Amino acid sequence: MKINFNNRDPVYVQVVRYFKEQIAIGMIEGGQEIPSRRELASMLKINPNTAQRAYKEMEEQGLIHTERNFPSRITNDEAVLSKVRTELIMEAVDSFVQSIRPINVPVDELLSIVKDKYNSIERRGD
Repeated sequence: MKINFNNRDPVYVQVVRYFKEQIAIGMIEGGQEIPSRRELASMLKINPNTAQRAYKEMEEQGLIHTERNFPSRITNDEAVLSKVRTELIMEAVDSFVQSIRPINVPVDELLSIVKDKYNSIERRGD
């Protein structure tokens, strides 16, 4: 497990995002056991309270569930799991639109540029 932490967002938010990304790409599946809070903190070299906060956030979002004396697991709720991918896409699109909007690029031109860039990255294997 490797997360490249940035200085913009709180670490616990980045941990939650990591788990969501792993779910979205199929690396983590519903019902899968995840490391304990202490194990995660040790693996990522973060404060155990930060790991606790990330798990609490994921529990509140219904992404994981924890039963007494059992390891935390990713939810099996298909609605929650499918929503994760959509949420990540919408966050990225919102951020992109907010940053590009001031430039006032016509939508058709923008879509063409994005499509070309997306395809060129895909061909390179990035």
